[in-house]
Amino acid sequence: MGDLRVRCATFNVLHGQLVRPDGRPAPAHPDDPSAPLAEAVAGLDADVMALQEVDRFQERSGGVDQAAVAADALGARDWRYATALHSRFVPGRCWVLDPAEPEMRVHGPQAQEPEVPSQGVALLSRLPVHEWRALRLPAGPLAVPLRVAGRAAPTLARDQPRAALAAVLEGPHGPFTAVAVHLSFVPGWNVGQLLTVRRWIAGLPQPQLLLGDFNLIGALPRVALNATARRGWRGPARQATFPSHRPRVQFDHILARGLGADAIGAAHTPSTAISDHRPLVVELSL
Repeated sequence: MGDLRVRCATFNVLHGQLVRPDGRPAPAHPDDPSAPLAEAVAGLDADVMALQEVDRFQERSGGVDQAAVAADALGARDWRYATALHSRFVPGRCWVLDPAEPEMRVHGPQAQEPEVPSQGVALLSRLPVHEWRALRLPAGPLAVPLRVAGRAAPTLARDQPRAALAAVLEGPHGPFTAVAVHLSFVPGWNVGQLLTVRRWIAGLPQPQLLLGDFNLIGALPRVALNATARRGWRGPARQATFPSHRPRVQFDHILARGLGADAIGAAHTPSTAISDHRPLVVELSL
């Protein structure tokens, strides 16, 4: 990181799933299922990174804590992982929920929690962290058609609870806020979640950054955030991120409040060996 620039990234990692050049799922690494995830994260060389669809102790991803794997690969000074749902992924049955773990849990570097399988979001930082916060977002009420990697036709999918993580970080010129989110795929419900997150972080230091898979395309997130009043949210990176083998739409966003246009640097969406999304990486002057 330079004196003023902070490289920020968001990446829906699809539990580290390897993908072929045509976008179809590929077999896991035979010796180390977490190696492709670690390689992809390390290659982004970000100072602050939000991850979505992160597994913890799932058999399909080698039974590892993927947030810890990613943090180690990035060289993150601090990190947190928040569970969106406690469940096991069972082929043919999808998610089998754990009734003994109905609430969100937050895990970090020193956590000594039971090895309960879950999926969620993570926020990794190479910068010092002053404060962490977590928020649970209820599931949308409707099942909607959803495109799934490896399937030609959409699948009727029911939404699951979501999680958001916020950190107050020490930047080159003082504190700023970064928030990792993965919003619902239910139209309209995801906009409501976005506005909930905006209210939740209203009192945290600016600049404020929202990083994640919003399941909202193009300029919609920025328009929604600024709709009720002139709130100054910018969408500095307008690049397609999905599907990864031939990006056509932008579901993944980094939105900023409290930054001028001259603070926004280069943005790119590099190709990686994992996921049906491409990561979004943006250079910002904070």
